[in-house]
Amino acid sequence: MTSDLHFWADPNNLADAFINAQQALFEAVVEPVMFHLGGASYIEEAFNATGWFLMGLMQLAVILAVIVPLQKWRPVEPFIDRSAVRTDVIYTLIHRLGLFQLVVFFAIEPWIGDGFDALHLAGFPIWHLDDVWPGVTDLPWVTFLLYLVAFDFFNYWVHRAQHQFNFWWALHALHHSQRHMTVWTDSRNHLIDDVVQAILLATLSQIIGVQPGQFVAIVALTKLSENLSHANLKGWFGSVGERLWVSPRYHRVHHAIGLGHESPGQVLGGCNFAILLPVWDILFGTANFEWRFDPTGVRDQVEPLFWPTAQALEPQLRRYGDGFWEQQWRGVLRLWGKA
Repeated sequence: MTSDLHFWADPNNLADAFINAQQALFEAVVEPVMFHLGGASYIEEAFNATGWFLMGLMQLAVILAVIVPLQKWRPVEPFIDRSAVRTDVIYTLIHRLGLFQLVVFFAIEPWIGDGFDALHLAGFPIWHLDDVWPGVTDLPWVTFLLYLVAFDFFNYWVHRAQHQFNFWWALHALHHSQRHMTVWTDSRNHLIDDVVQAILLATLSQIIGVQPGQFVAIVALTKLSENLSHANLKGWFGSVGERLWVSPRYHRVHHAIGLGHESPGQVLGGCNFAILLPVWDILFGTANFEWRFDPTGVRDQVEPLFWPTAQALEPQLRRYGDGFWEQQWRGVLRLWGKA
């Protein structure tokens, strides 16, 4: 029993076990299909995509086995519009099963990697974050936590930017437009927004030197935590725990209509931007620890805006779309100032 605990406590063992499973799935299923379709030149990308697919299956298993039952046990909203949630499930499957990652692998990562390779050849030094504290950062868990904190700090500022700039909010507003927030809402994003974030994260990973396996694990942990924080769950982590890790209550305040994504007197802004660690909100003055479970959405979904029509200015509610493709198209229209 002790040896089993030691195995699971060592991240290197966990990484090896995952890679072995990835290799087995790749050799048994993916590689033969790639050769059959004439895609031998994309074997490396296919192997990486297999890893994302396997990690996505593991995340879906945790969502279905743990977080969904929690929602049913203590929901904030007893009634949920199932048609609205079904679209969020589509978003989740696109991201968790590696479909979006395929686009990243083929269209984004190659030119980012080539760009950094050119910089290295030109004499720019290669720097790794885990070189900052020699000896201590040789410990696997220390390295993992160091990168996790770095990525979370970066994601905090990306999230604030999404709420600060009109063009970015035009896309990010889709995420906030879900009136019935559930475990599936995390992946409800505009694809352009996802591509921008993928470019930023891939660039950061190159700059700080995170290993591919660590990067996958960090993204997986972050996404699972976000699934929990978006859950329709009336739960929190206590007065101390709320300040250590983002809870469903803490993040629901961020999605609250007229509160979480608005600052006093401003349409943009808000509070509780942290993805994993509330310490960033505490340090930069954006934390709200009130005990409240407000309705979620965007103010212009419930308070009419005045839109110019052929006759006059007529009050209308903003529509964000009912299905995947309509939501994507209306996001483009908002970006152009047409919706």
